[in-house]
Amino acid sequence: MEASTIWWLAAGAVVVAELLTGTFYLLMVALGLVAAALAAHIGLSAAMQIVAAAAVGGVAVVGWYYFKKKRPEDPSARADRSVNLDVGETILISEWSSDGTTQVKYRGASWTAIHRPGVTPATGMHKVVELVGNRLLVEPL
Repeated sequence: MEASTIWWLAAGAVVVAELLTGTFYLLMVALGLVAAALAAHIGLSAAMQIVAAAAVGGVAVVGWYYFKKKRPEDPSARADRSVNLDVGETILISEWSSDGTTQVKYRGASWTAIHRPGVTPATGMHKVVELVGNRLLVEPL
């Protein structure tokens, strides 16, 4: 069997493994294996094929790591409007307890609301910014 065929089969196996596991890094490794297959097609030695696989795969993995590191993270599911429909809704707060909580009537039920750390509790209209357990984290409008 040709060396390039072995590299192509290995690249295909890694792509299948990526589809089963969902990690994007395996696609970067598959790029390295494709580079080795191309090196085999142009007639480079086995050692150079391995060097091509390691260099391209390694650079791709490190590059993807730094790309993901610089990208801002997605908001937590607790503060994501598409996950929690309560995020962004407004409620009226008439008084706060000494422990920094209040009871509010929201969606036909009584909820405990808490304020953001560092924010002085105030009465009036507030916006729900996150759900923390079964409590509404609110901030003034």
